[in-house]
Amino acid sequence: MLALPFFSRPKLTLKGTRVTLRLPALSDYHEWAALRHESRAFLEPWEPRWARDELERAGWRHRIRRYREEFAAGTAIAFLIFENETGRLIGGVTIGNIRYGVSQSAQIGYWMGERYAGKGYMQDAIGALISHAFGVMRLHRIEAACIPENARSIRVLEKAGFTREGLLRSYLRINGVWQDHYIYALIADERRDAETKG
Repeated sequence: MLALPFFSRPKLTLKGTRVTLRLPALSDYHEWAALRHESRAFLEPWEPRWARDELERAGWRHRIRRYREEFAAGTAIAFLIFENETGRLIGGVTIGNIRYGVSQSAQIGYWMGERYAGKGYMQDAIGALISHAFGVMRLHRIEAACIPENARSIRVLEKAGFTREGLLRSYLRINGVWQDHYIYALIADERRDAETKG
């Protein structure tokens, strides 16, 4: 019998106060595609240019395969975000470029469906992810890059305790254009100190 790692489903769930983070499954396709479709104009200015098959089932299958390969390699973990009260999909968050050794660091990226934005869900999701990253994963540093005009994202990061460290010029190609990004970081020791004082 052949081993089919593509069809195996690794388990990892993180719980926040208002949201639950879990690994994407093939069965999430319809809900994911519907939320992304209705939020397209809201999301596109802040994301890499969408592929032609972005919302098609074949594109979703390719995405799931990549997520599982990265999870198995230990280089990234992609989560979907679900509202605890209703069980509805509301967004996604990824911790990627995971490095150990002398670095012990990673980067996060996230998106939220338009109708759920500005309601504190992402704050809860990032809090759950940070706890996992510093606790279970034993990372030392988490970074996030943000386009200077993205006021919502800046607010999320600063509320989560991230510190702006500088400007990365022409850092990422977003919506087809090379964009400057602020670089934010959160250090494990600083987070522990803040929690102790709070």
